[in-house]
Amino acid sequence: MAQGAFAQKLERFLHLKDAPPTLVTRSLRSAELAVTETRDDHPMTRLSESMPAEDAYLVSLKFRDFADCECWERGRCVVKSDIRAGATYLYDLKRDPRYVIDKPFHSLFFHLPRSALDDMARQAGARRIGELAYQPGVGHDDVTVRHLGASFLAALRQPEEANQLFIDHMMLALTAHVATTYGGLRRAAEPARGGLAAWQVKRACERLESGLRGKLSLEKIAAEFDLSVSHFSRAFRVSTGLPPHQWLLRQRVDTAKQLMRARELSLAEIAISAGFANQSHFTRVFSSVVGISPGMWRREAQGALDSET
Repeated sequence: MAQGAFAQKLERFLHLKDAPPTLVTRSLRSAELAVTETRDDHPMTRLSESMPAEDAYLVSLKFRDFADCECWERGRCVVKSDIRAGATYLYDLKRDPRYVIDKPFHSLFFHLPRSALDDMARQAGARRIGELAYQPGVGHDDVTVRHLGASFLAALRQPEEANQLFIDHMMLALTAHVATTYGGLRRAAEPARGGLAAWQVKRACERLESGLRGKLSLEKIAAEFDLSVSHFSRAFRVSTGLPPHQWLLRQRVDTAKQLMRARELSLAEIAISAGFANQSHFTRVFSSVVGISPGMWRREAQGALDSET
């Protein structure tokens, strides 16, 4: 996860003062995918800059209404429309999309290159996806993008708590959803695939456990078995009952439980040792998985030990 060229392009595109927070992943082998939060509460009125032309799309989730937005493509105004908070909008970077910035704005932008859509179709055994279906200035009430966007927004604001496996998984889900909903992707008929072989499960779990902080990417793990990321993720879930990033969180929690039995360690020390970003991150994840806070669990566990002695 890192800021990259996409953040700099959006900085120029929207006349932002600084490069916006960005998460970058390569959850598909030939494509770099990115998500960026953009916001300006006091913009100067002017036309946005052009983004470099490329065979790629922007998918944008809006968090703020933007009335009477003047949308441009290929050097001319094509429509004026009211942008709605909570709606999803698509932009084709081959068409030089621009708009007049004359009001405050707040959005997420996902960068989806053509190679990502091609990879998604290839992994599904489907035909190559054509142009995505959209109209300039027309929003979509897309519940899936809203839910994914909320997760990405939290990760962008607390990047130290968002492990790479989670970002890979979410970007893969976003790409698959866009390809299906706006690109007409239909998976070719095929027999249901089972899980990983026993040796593959063992090896994959060992690889995940070797880096509790989640810096290892899904792409690298899947490549070790010569599988696509989507196939590996699906098969891993069949075999373990959990997607890789959630399985890793459970391992962190189990490691923390073992460490909490050592009374001399503070919760802050346990959090870092178990792969969490900090004690606050540890408390939120542990409480969500176990149902009680780490401190309460430790007191109950130590009380049980004391009663046995």
